[in-house]
Formats: sequence, C-alpha cells, structure tokens
Amino acid sequence: MIVAFSVSPLGVGESVGESVAEAVRVVRESGLPNRTDAMFTSVEGEWDEVMDVVKRAVEAVAAHSPRVSLVLKADIREGITDGLTSKVESVERHLRTDS
Repeated sequence: MIVAFSVSPLGVGESVGESVAEAVRVVRESGLPNRTDAMFTSVEGEWDEVMDVVKRAVEAVAAHSPRVSLVLKADIREGITDGLTSKVESVERHLRTDS
C-alpha cells in the first residue's frame, strides 16, 4: 500500500516546520520507501508497517502539541511494489506520448 499523509500540530502558531520535521524523521528512519513534498509525505509498504509509521509520526508531533491534525489517503493494492516510482513513471510516459 501507499499512504500519503500530512500531520501537523495545532495551536502552536504559524511555524510548524520543527514538529513536521520530527514526523518526517520517523518516516525516513523506518526504512520504508518514502517521499516528502510541500504538502504530504508518502510511504510504501505493508498495511501494519505503514500504519505503525503513521502512528509514530503522529506521536512525534504530539510530543510538541496537545492537539494534532492528520490527513491520510491510502492506495491499497495487493502485489504492487515500488508504486511510488512506477505510478509517477506511468504519468510521465503518458505526458511524453501526448506531446
């Protein structure tokens, strides 16, 4: 599965970068394939391991804030690996052929 999620503290002011960095650190240290962009972090793996990483990322942010916001989207598809790369490659391939 691939999970794209965003976790941030609430009630701590406008600057949330330090707390978000702690969540991203959890994801990167998990060893699972992942990518972070301006809005979401995506992580790929089996259900239990991905959800464990999301939970630990939320806990990392909660250590800095009494309230946490979590937005999560999941693509659950058996038998697919390296979806983080292959899905983007497919779109890029279609863009090249459509030009």
